[in-house]
This record gives sequence, C-alpha cells and structure tokens, in this order.
Amino acid sequence: MFQKIMEKLAKNEVTILIAEDDDGHAELIIDNLREAGLTNRIVRFCDGQEVLDFLTRVPGTAEVRQSNMAYLLLLDIRMPRVDGVEVLRRIKDDSALHNLPVIMLTTTDDPREVQHCYELGCSCYITKPVDYDRFSEMLNRLGLFLMVVQVPDINGKV
Repeated sequence: MFQKIMEKLAKNEVTILIAEDDDGHAELIIDNLREAGLTNRIVRFCDGQEVLDFLTRVPGTAEVRQSNMAYLLLLDIRMPRVDGVEVLRRIKDDSALHNLPVIMLTTTDDPREVQHCYELGCSCYITKPVDYDRFSEMLNRLGLFLMVVQVPDINGKV
C-alpha cells in the first residue's frame, strides 16, 4: 500500500483543491506551493458553493470530480455563498466524500472555531499569518508537507 501511495505522489495524481475567495491569497498560496516544489494539479474555487458543486458533481459545472481519484482540500472559512465550516460539515456528512482530507487555511484564529472545525472532522487547522513573509514561509512548509502526505482516493482504494 505504501508503494502505491508513493507512486501516486510521484505521478502527481493527488489534485489539490483550493477554496479561497481572496484572489491575492489564492495566488500567493499557489505560487508558494509551486516554489516549494509541489507540481500536482491545483484547482481553485472562489467560494464554498463552487467547491461543493465540484465535489458533488452538479451537472453543468465547468469541471467535476472524478471517481477513484485522490484529492486534498485547502479550505478558507470566510467565503461568500457557503462558508468553509458549512462546506466542511457537508463533506464529512457525505459518505462518498467523508475521507477527503480537509485542511482549514484561514485568518480565523478563534479557539471556538478551531475546536468546531476539528469536531466536524477537519484534518488540520492552519491560521494564515498576517505578515507577508511569515505567510509565505508557512505556505512553503505546507507545500513540503503536501508532497509527503498520504491521501486516500475518493470512492476507491489507494
């Protein structure tokens, strides 16, 4: 099994999903993940409803999730239409999606919000530093982490 996971990562078969409404933050996240050496496919969504439509395969969306593929979601909390906490709740309540790793990546550092996200099933909660240099360094480290993290397929076996 470990060999299959390493093969997936080596082939860049894990698609990184980013749900972030701030264009500047999204660009900074993608640029820093690339600078860290991450070459995986990255798909960005501008709000929570867009990522839910993708994940639940709503007809008519520009792109839809494929079965037996590995995805990892970087999820902001404060977004229009559907906020990140609600996106997280829906993912973890959906039997087809509940294994999707979700990393909360947000400026919200309220301990109650952190606790609530972990109770809902987030894999990790990261607070975005306000300082540009610290934010960039944190994203670089996140990129290095994402290169070695193990991610299950959705609706399939690794």
